[in-house]
Amino acid sequence: MRFGHFDDARKEYVITTPRTPLPWINYLGCEEFFALVSNTAGGYCFFRDARLRRLTRYRYNNCPLDSEGFRIYIHDKERGTVWNPGWQPVQNELDSYRCRHGLGYTVIEAEKDALAASQEMFVPKGDRCLLLRFNLHNLSAAVKQVSVFPYIEFCLWDAMDDSSNFQRNYSIGEVEVEGAAIYHKTEYRERRDHYAVFWADREPQGFDTSREAFIGVYGSPARPEAVFGAGCTGSLTHGWQPIAAQQFELTLAPGEEQSIIFGLGYIENPAAEKWQAPGVINKQRAAAMIGRYRDGAAFDAALSALSAYWEELLSCYQVRSGADKLDRMVNIWNQYQCMVTFNMSRSAS
Repeated sequence: MRFGHFDDARKEYVITTPRTPLPWINYLGCEEFFALVSNTAGGYCFFRDARLRRLTRYRYNNCPLDSEGFRIYIHDKERGTVWNPGWQPVQNELDSYRCRHGLGYTVIEAEKDALAASQEMFVPKGDRCLLLRFNLHNLSAAVKQVSVFPYIEFCLWDAMDDSSNFQRNYSIGEVEVEGAAIYHKTEYRERRDHYAVFWADREPQGFDTSREAFIGVYGSPARPEAVFGAGCTGSLTHGWQPIAAQQFELTLAPGEEQSIIFGLGYIENPAAEKWQAPGVINKQRAAAMIGRYRDGAAFDAALSALSAYWEELLSCYQVRSGADKLDRMVNIWNQYQCMVTFNMSRSAS
């Protein structure tokens, strides 16, 4: 069975079905901040150390596979359907699907019921964050009312402890919410100098930071209570399982496109600059990071800089053998994989 093909002109591997034998993963990042992203938008991210500085949760040897990641739920109110651009985790059948794994970026594109969605992800050079641009295009001749829900589940930093020490971990989760940003600050007061921030470039109409509130006591990522029910509840978690989920209500005229830019960043503060007020974390560096990617032009500029980096790096050694398969592997994918292995030293496996 054929699952995809190489696009040599764009230096991409194009996956044409979400039902691959196992999750097919791209590695984003080339300096300090990294993300593993599957062809269904599964995966996780970390800063420097895949165990001790894990930002988002991943359950190894899990069943079903590839159930955590960088999810976006689309609720088409006209049709009453809920789906994901990457098919997972709702697994509602898509009218079309394509994942493009490129050099340091991944783009997932899908269509359903006259809505076209894309999810672009990359880690910008020189920064400590994952950027995600979500685009929605109304292909129909009627107005579309759509609810959009981005969702990630925070890891409590130490991936080993996060997956085992439940009696303690269910008591320590902490967050702050300010505007369009959700700050994960577990253990920041006690012993850490770092926190994570998830943000959007526009104000959401709702949010949740408690997994139980968003998913539901008897729900699952395949059927979150907030998405299939009445929406986000504005939950502020203290203990239990901190998440970042937001709700956006979009109205799209026939042929209209709208984009939302999301970011997930890692921030460190010196000991003398940890707090901006008693119990309130210092958000100055987070605000600067969010400001760097304030619109689509900034997003495109960062992606162009990343593409230029890989183009220059791979152009140092090129072969023209007359055999397309040999040239492809030597000129693109062997070099790319060698750099990924060098950068991560297999620590993220």
